[in-house]
Amino acid sequence: MALSRRQRPSSINIWPGFVDALTQLTMVLVFVLLIFTIGQFYLSGAVSDKDKQIRKLTATLSALDSMLSLEKYQDARLRSDIAALRAAVAQADASKKRLADTLVSTQNHATLTQDALAAAVSRLQEQDSTITTLNRNIDELRRQLTAIAAALDLAQTKDRGQEAQIADLGAKLNLALTRKVEDLARYRSEFFGRLKEILGDRPDIRVVGDRFVFQSEVLFALGSADLSPEARKRLTPLVTALRQISGEIPSNINWILEVDGHTDNRPILKGARYASNWELSTARAVSVVRYLVDQGIPARHLAAAGFGEWQPLDAHQSEAAFEKNRRIELRLTQH
Repeated sequence: MALSRRQRPSSINIWPGFVDALTQLTMVLVFVLLIFTIGQFYLSGAVSDKDKQIRKLTATLSALDSMLSLEKYQDARLRSDIAALRAAVAQADASKKRLADTLVSTQNHATLTQDALAAAVSRLQEQDSTITTLNRNIDELRRQLTAIAAALDLAQTKDRGQEAQIADLGAKLNLALTRKVEDLARYRSEFFGRLKEILGDRPDIRVVGDRFVFQSEVLFALGSADLSPEARKRLTPLVTALRQISGEIPSNINWILEVDGHTDNRPILKGARYASNWELSTARAVSVVRYLVDQGIPARHLAAAGFGEWQPLDAHQSEAAFEKNRRIELRLTQH
């Protein structure tokens, strides 16, 4: 990839600054949306757990309701059986009366009639015993229905309590996320403020909003992802500021220094070490991360990403645009 030096214009051109400002505003909006999406993701996870508990209780209530319906059905059947038995008793009483009339009118058949009457009385006694048993069963069913109704009331009370707990959990989660975002924003502001103080006014290294931008030529040679000794010296202020601020950030804030590599859109020369701009940008980001790890920055707080030519700052096909788009961006964020 060919590089060329461009002559600085003698007059001030505010257009790149205007584009940078618009780009920065877009990045800030994307960052805020990202944080909001993450918060919604964790909140959705907490709400999903509570929904599962509610569905479980609903299933329990449905089962209890089915049991209640079954008991009602059995109660109706028992009542029908009792009515049938009472009709049978009435019929037996009528039979008994007919047998008594037959006894008076047919003295010649007294022995036979007495046997028949004894059998009828025995059947009546059995039927009376059955009716007594059925009545006891009905009383037991009524007691069970009362217990089921009490269980339903208790389940409904628990359900209302859980709904209140879910609402309270959501409010607490939103508050915690807001506080963490505000804390990280404060430390990020301090971090870039210290870098500005250390670096001073350098055109090849600049702080743009929430990103610290190196032009690729400051750190890497043409088509290379190896940091030169001079490049390592230029990264020293970054390491110093990062060491200071990392010791001040609370352990409950999961911060990440994201190192993003970018190239221009001109194709890689045939036979070059890296087959594409994407691989070159990724290798450069990884080189910066490895250097920071060597300087004592914890690896768990570092991330490398390559974007190739796909996120240009300037879409023009000019040397000035190519130079602007070849860059390494550092961003302090949260994961």
